[in-house]
Amino acid sequence: MSDRRVRGLRDLMRVPVVRGGDHEVAPEHSMDPRPKENDSPAAQRSVIDNAVYVDGRRVDTPPSLAEAVTALRARPGSMAWIGLYRPAGSEILKAAEEFGLHELAVEDAIVAHQRPKADRYGDTLFLVLRAAQYLDSPEKVEFGELHVFVGGDFVLTVRHSEAPDLSKVRRRMENDPDLLRQGPQAVLYAILDAVVDGYAPVVAGLQKDIDEIEVQVFGGDPAAPRRIYALSREVIEFQRATRPLLDMLSGLIAGSPKYGVDGELQRYLRDVADHAITVVERVDNFRQMLQDILIVNSTLVSQAQNEEMKNVTQASYAQSEEVKKISSWAAILFAPTLVGTIYGMNFTHMPELGWVYGYPFAVALMGAVCATLYLVFKRRDWL
Repeated sequence: MSDRRVRGLRDLMRVPVVRGGDHEVAPEHSMDPRPKENDSPAAQRSVIDNAVYVDGRRVDTPPSLAEAVTALRARPGSMAWIGLYRPAGSEILKAAEEFGLHELAVEDAIVAHQRPKADRYGDTLFLVLRAAQYLDSPEKVEFGELHVFVGGDFVLTVRHSEAPDLSKVRRRMENDPDLLRQGPQAVLYAILDAVVDGYAPVVAGLQKDIDEIEVQVFGGDPAAPRRIYALSREVIEFQRATRPLLDMLSGLIAGSPKYGVDGELQRYLRDVADHAITVVERVDNFRQMLQDILIVNSTLVSQAQNEEMKNVTQASYAQSEEVKKISSWAAILFAPTLVGTIYGMNFTHMPELGWVYGYPFAVALMGAVCATLYLVFKRRDWL
């Protein structure tokens, strides 16, 4: 890598962009939430494991990156496997200078937060992988980022998160010297296999969450839509982590003969690709299932609202019927009250008061009016 580009990358890590008198972080760093680098020796110790292998067996464990490169160059036919965990940008630059890594790949490794991809720069293959793990307690998926540089005689891994646990991958490979002696491509296979196998518990956890959501939806739990939305976001993020693997693995398999990858190792890569296809299909199904569940939930909510409106309407109708009955009886009882009120005014000159049939007539009139009103209301189904 040129000195000019190295200086540019170092400036990218240190120098803020100044706009309008305010200090703003450079665009490449604005996507990086990691804390400011600490240049102390304790903070710089991010080398998890540093080993040199010959014929599939570890022959040296250098304490530093520079010594690992020296040991690698001193042993023809050897391979170095260096693992970095949340390294400072300066450490990545040191590795870039030692192994001649391309500046664009180095910039991606420093900035991080990249999409899964595989790029080849000369004899060096650069991969970005998104590992995932399912956390039982909060019931959520946690994603991690892993950068892998694969050269002719070295493998450099830059891990920005806890997952995946590459120490297990290293132990597996060291316990299988026949596989490890096939070189960096075998290590790359083991890393891809570990990442894809790590998706299986995540798929199982998401399936469990979806089953629980179905119970919530049909149980009428009002918290179900929020959980569906949260889980949908995790599934979408999972899709972004897994779907690019298909093209990535297809490209690695197609280019294996060109780069002299062993036939048996090619079969192993195809097996990883088969597992990745299964994971992607399951994740696609999860997204479709969540969309269907959301539609079902909306339908059930609408049905519940319609049923509630129906009950309200029925209650309103019943109340209206009762009001009609009360109003009818009130009108019927009002008729004799009106007649009685007229004759209770105590006027001196009221002809009916001196009439022999005045009282029977008044009673008969009240009865006739009440009977007429009763028949009218009955005919209109008010009574």
